[in-house]
Amino acid sequence: MGPKEDSQEGELLLSRLSESTKAISELSDCRNVCKKMYGNLVRRAKLLSPLFEELRDSDEGLDDDVVKAFESLRLGLDSATQLLNSVNGGSKLYLALQREKIAQKFHLVTEQIEAALSDIHYDKLNLSEEVREQIELVHAQFQRAKGRIDTPDLQLDIDLATAQKEKEPDPAVLKRLSEKLHLKTINDIKKESLAFHEMVISSDGDPGDCFEKMSSLLKKIKDWVLTENPQVETSEGEKGLIKHRSPVIPDDFRCPISLELMKDPVIVSTGQDIKPVLSHSRHCCTQPSLLTTF
Repeated sequence: MGPKEDSQEGELLLSRLSESTKAISELSDCRNVCKKMYGNLVRRAKLLSPLFEELRDSDEGLDDDVVKAFESLRLGLDSATQLLNSVNGGSKLYLALQREKIAQKFHLVTEQIEAALSDIHYDKLNLSEEVREQIELVHAQFQRAKGRIDTPDLQLDIDLATAQKEKEPDPAVLKRLSEKLHLKTINDIKKESLAFHEMVISSDGDPGDCFEKMSSLLKKIKDWVLTENPQVETSEGEKGLIKHRSPVIPDDFRCPISLELMKDPVIVSTGQDIKPVLSHSRHCCTQPSLLTTF
């Protein structure tokens, strides 16, 4: 490959790295139990942006060793983007129950990015002193994060175990879970129910061992929210659009998955009413321990 092709390859790689850091910086704030891990990774990745921008503005090409290291860094940032997107959406209950596995994924991504940064020879790059100092600082942060294990949230673990074990948990436990999981309003509960619903569909009716735990926890938190916050149904921006309170609809009239009012409900073998799921012409029953698809 000639000098011109090498230069074009380097420019393309730097552009992709810049796009990756930009995509990460534009991610919305995280509002679940992974908030700290999410925020730390976003903050560190954003600080790499000046490195790529300054090299793009430089007329000097990149050595093969630098290109190789930057390619590894690109893969690490792509993995980070995928992980951040997966954590910032979906079921908050699922994330809470799978915190250890998710923390391990964050640790692996941190190791991947730190290893790539270690392979970059900064003395071969045309960098200003300010940018070099910033990148060295970010690298040091990744090194510390790689060797550090976050302290587990013991209170959350206790509350989750208590809420699962007890038929009627202490309201104080449900209150802490509601606040920690950001499931404080009817609107929050509805979004969580829909995320749960999508999880069932995407997993072909079998989202895994934690399905029964999620179903039970969601119902208990939903009942507590309905009892404690019957009027707090939407965000502040949406409240201005509401002029009258809606009549109270019995829980039996709502789909246990989506919480929406059922139309033409179907009674399954467990005796439970459900709303038809219009995906692959299948229906799902959410009766704990009796997941049925037909």
